[in-house]
Amino acid sequence: MSMTSIGRLLSRGHYSAPPPLDLSHNIVLYLEGISVSFDGFKALNNLNLYIEAGELRCIIGPNGAGKTTMMDVITGKTRPDTGSAWFGQTIDLLALSEPEIAQAGIGRKFQKPTVFPNHTVFENLELALAGERSVWKVLFAKLSPSQIARIDQVLETVGLKDHRSTQAGSLSHGQKQWLEIGMMLVQEPKLMLVDEPVAGMTPQETEKTAELLVSLAGERSVVVVEHDMDFVRSIARTVTVLHEGSVLAEGSIDKVQNDPKVVEVYLGE
Repeated sequence: MSMTSIGRLLSRGHYSAPPPLDLSHNIVLYLEGISVSFDGFKALNNLNLYIEAGELRCIIGPNGAGKTTMMDVITGKTRPDTGSAWFGQTIDLLALSEPEIAQAGIGRKFQKPTVFPNHTVFENLELALAGERSVWKVLFAKLSPSQIARIDQVLETVGLKDHRSTQAGSLSHGQKQWLEIGMMLVQEPKLMLVDEPVAGMTPQETEKTAELLVSLAGERSVVVVEHDMDFVRSIARTVTVLHEGSVLAEGSIDKVQNDPKVVEVYLGE
């Protein structure tokens, strides 16, 4: 692993602590009137989305519906042309940089796992846990008992306890996905954005991933973007359907599946 790679991972540690997350209204994420255009194409069009504290939300929609752009806005990668984005009652996401948003408590897992293949599972989690420690302290300093306990707890949660000394590069595709989820968990985010977590997984891995994501909701909010409708049915509590950058439908999986507009633009494909 290069120093540059580690430095990027730890860059969030250079910022002062964010204000405390205010969940007094039970809403962890507010997106209101969000519009984003790229060369005349409207990727998001007056998008309104509200995620409750502790909920598991599934986001579906055809290609080009705006799912990735929505996550880019939440994490600070893309700035909207109009609209507002709030994390709880007091944290204005549009006023923060990407590292500051990560430090505030929003984690994102991309579709392709981005683990450090030449380091062990434990070391990957140690690097993710690093926080404000310098690169050299991460590599050479001893962890505190509480930090070791935190990593062990996450290893148990993601099902990799028996692989703590395994090089990440030798894990199966599904195990790498779970490791990356674990790398988010050690940072104790309040909102997790998970992009197509079961793409390329075996049926057994898919089932285990469903159980893992369901178990994570409650202490934190989990937003899952996914194309696999069977998987969505297995975990869905509330489903939001995006189409042409806006919310087309929202509700239970049964309500969404039976919505004629959804059948026409997505499920009927």
